[in-house]
Amino acid sequence: MEEGTKLEYNSVRNCKIKGKGGFRASSFIYGFVGLDNIGFVANMVSMVLYLSFKMHFDLSGSANTVTNLLGSTYLLSIIGGFISDTYLNRFNTIIIFGTAEILAWALMTIQARYSILQPKSNSLEGGIAVLFYVSVCLLALGTGGVRGALPALGADQFDENNSKGAVGKYFNWLLLSSVSGSAIGVTVIVWISTNKGWWMGFLISFATTFLGFIIFVFGKPFYRLQLPAQTPPLTRILQVIVAAIRNRKLQLPDNPQQLYEKDTDSSDPKIAHTNQFRCLDKAAVVPKSVEITEWRVCTVSKVEEVKIVTRMLPIIGSTIIMNTCLAQLQTFSVQQGYRMNRHFGSFEVPAPSVPVIPLLFMCILIPIYDLLFVPFARKITNHPSGITQLQRVGVGLVLSIISMGIAALVEIKRKNQSLKNPLQPIHVFWLSFQYAIFGIADMFTLVGMLEFFYKEAPIGMRSLSTSFTWISLSFGYFLSSAFVDIINSVTKRVSSSKKGWLDGQDLDQNNLQLFYWFLAILSCLNFINYIYWACWYKYKSDDQTSANDIVLPKSSSVSRVPFLKVDHENDVTLQGLEDHKN
Repeated sequence: MEEGTKLEYNSVRNCKIKGKGGFRASSFIYGFVGLDNIGFVANMVSMVLYLSFKMHFDLSGSANTVTNLLGSTYLLSIIGGFISDTYLNRFNTIIIFGTAEILAWALMTIQARYSILQPKSNSLEGGIAVLFYVSVCLLALGTGGVRGALPALGADQFDENNSKGAVGKYFNWLLLSSVSGSAIGVTVIVWISTNKGWWMGFLISFATTFLGFIIFVFGKPFYRLQLPAQTPPLTRILQVIVAAIRNRKLQLPDNPQQLYEKDTDSSDPKIAHTNQFRCLDKAAVVPKSVEITEWRVCTVSKVEEVKIVTRMLPIIGSTIIMNTCLAQLQTFSVQQGYRMNRHFGSFEVPAPSVPVIPLLFMCILIPIYDLLFVPFARKITNHPSGITQLQRVGVGLVLSIISMGIAALVEIKRKNQSLKNPLQPIHVFWLSFQYAIFGIADMFTLVGMLEFFYKEAPIGMRSLSTSFTWISLSFGYFLSSAFVDIINSVTKRVSSSKKGWLDGQDLDQNNLQLFYWFLAILSCLNFINYIYWACWYKYKSDDQTSANDIVLPKSSSVSRVPFLKVDHENDVTLQGLEDHKN
């Protein structure tokens, strides 16, 4: 190929700004995540007890309120992702939503501090209800918005073309920061909340979040900040759908090279055509005697962006059940621990501190995974992350099935012993098995999903796409609440005692173990479903054009972009350069 000019596109990955980006910039993000999770995770695992003892919710009511709060938090991450991709950069988005989160902790501290602001019975109404729901809604909005923009901002600090596996390493250490802060929270803050007062736990959460916020702001001079896309992501998706509908009667060309694509420019990466969802290709068919507009004809790259998002949807759906299982470890398992022997010598472990077991496992395993397993696996698979993101998620799904089965067996043992001799319950250490296995599952799945959605997403949709991880969590929590209500309603009708599996506040009179078995069986069926979609999915990296590696003759006038084949080691081979004129 003749000596020519190198095509570049306006991606933060290709912007080499001296002194910006890299692990130095991400260290500020690690600090913010760790301090933020000290309060958030601690209060989410103990919130079920706060609602029961201070707000007078019943067993299923407190569990559902917590899962709905968590579900709303992660669902609202889509707002943070959308805003940071469309209107503001990711830094400014985090500033706005972080302020709302800090305000929420302040309001929760005030309500927990003064008994006059707490209900006297199980009737939550009036100004007390307004204060409670305003504070939890602000917490959900603020925390969710931050999570919608923060992971993508950190990943933006690395140039994948020059740092093989850097993004995967970043997400591993982001999770380590999160679980390290969480481990401190579920021990120190939970102990303070349950022994010294809930308001003190909320106050410390306010202080740690505020400190993390300040650290994050101080890192601004070192961040690579990417401007929002010129066209909002949802608008681009709608343009493809509208154009495909308007062109539905047109015939697709036999050669995909005849589909519409603009001349290459410096603002847009080009994505190679794929044969999936051919109906969307009609958006790139140029009608005769029709003016080309964005709502009538779309480029191949824009059509492929919609195909990528569409291919992601079954992956999102296949991970929801696992997050439904996760919800049980933050609600019913905490209530199990409250009815078990929690003494280690003279020290009594607070029931909400039991989740520290998987967190400690993860603190140990994440560095081992990143520093030992990934380099070893990379030599075998030639994949920058050792194994693919979807393989990593699959491992997590299998482990979650095992965790639910063990949870059912432990509940059977706990219940039998409690009914036999209530004064000598089994030790809380029995819960460590289900927690530890699920902690390892979460280590595989959460990072796998974040890396998958970030890398596979079109560049202008990366915040929105990483929010899909939190959307899966959100739907999992909401589904947990729905399952509790539905199963209670159904089993109440069919059981001879006319009592649902999860009715009332006495676990010894309930059938929690049957609920765990139900989730284990459902998870097995879901894993089969996941295997199908994971095998069907076509990675974008198999087709995406790497504009940095294309060299065109200076005299060429290009009407199409060459399709490139990119392997897992980022080696690019040219498959064909067609339709160019001298």
